[in-house]
Amino acid sequence: VQLQASGGGLVQAGGSLRLSCAASGRTFRSYTMGWFRQAPGKEREFVAGTSFSGGSTYYADSVKGRFTISKDNAKNTVYLQMNSLKPEDTAHYYCAATFGTKVRVAVGEYDYWGQGTLVTVSS
Repeated sequence: VQLQASGGGLVQAGGSLRLSCAASGRTFRSYTMGWFRQAPGKEREFVAGTSFSGGSTYYADSVKGRFTISKDNAKNTVYLQMNSLKPEDTAHYYCAATFGTKVRVAVGEYDYWGQGTLVTVSS
């Protein structure tokens, strides 16, 4: 599967952005999906994940209550709605996919990665 992330940009603290990740292939509904981010000088970290059906989701504590992941199997797309953005949310954001049913949270559990999209939150 190939992944194409989009939707990043510059936003003021407190603002919102919605990231999209479009996937190729007819088996998108069989993949569990995740969003990760990587700030300069830091390791890539888990942000949010969803099961193959979209029925189960999991969030990093740092974004819980502010970010929402959703999966639209009809459109082969996964979204990350980001509200109440903070300067510490600034990073390159990556979508990822792996075949399976359950939510995954580790970088090593994902087999496919999209290119990053940059989110910059100004104070």
